[in-house]
Amino acid sequence: MLNIAVCDDELIEIEYLTSLTQEWAKSTKTAVNISGFASAEAFLFKYEEDKNFDILLLDIQMKAMDGIELAEKIRENNSSVQIVFITGFPDYISRGYDVSALHYLIKPVEKEKLFEVLSKACDNLKKEEKFILLSVDNESFKINLKDIIYVEAFGHSSCVACENGEHNVKLPISDIAKMLDESFAQCHRSYIANIQHISRITKTDVVFDNGKSVPVSRRMYNDVNMAFINFYRGINQ
Repeated sequence: MLNIAVCDDELIEIEYLTSLTQEWAKSTKTAVNISGFASAEAFLFKYEEDKNFDILLLDIQMKAMDGIELAEKIRENNSSVQIVFITGFPDYISRGYDVSALHYLIKPVEKEKLFEVLSKACDNLKKEEKFILLSVDNESFKINLKDIIYVEAFGHSSCVACENGEHNVKLPISDIAKMLDESFAQCHRSYIANIQHISRITKTDVVFDNGKSVPVSRRMYNDVNMAFINFYRGINQ
């Protein structure tokens, strides 16, 4: 699932870029969450609590903080998010080289060019996908973090449940937890869930997109529920 942000101080531009991005996602069969932000400050406020954005379509000219300033702040601790600048004036393009922008699109943005840039961003992200290394029966292999649905503890061993099967490893769940990123939340002392795969959360269970479920403890319910809400907040903005 790709998390894409559209940041522009003109609502009509947010709606236009969101519509085109949804069309691209449908044509490429890519699962996306798209969030709209009407200012650099609004995006930054969200970003400070949730840095799980993959692609940022960013207007350069905005009131108060502009797109270049926002990109500079993001690049202080994030080199992987794909930044695509949107501008009405080619003269601004030279300002963005220091923030490693993927591309520049001139308004009005053409559908074909946006599709091309989004596909390129997607390819770049695949090259940078996070993974963990695990050993089973003296054989080492890597698992992409996005493929993990949940991790279950079995004493000093763990089961890593993925989209393509399960892997039983001789590592305690606490060790595996250290390998995971902010997309994961502990919902029970014996379970860690990948928020990207969660469909819903009840008072007793975390239910995944594939229909499977794992228990959620009363003590951890509020934390995992808030993590789930924060992760998907902004989809309908």
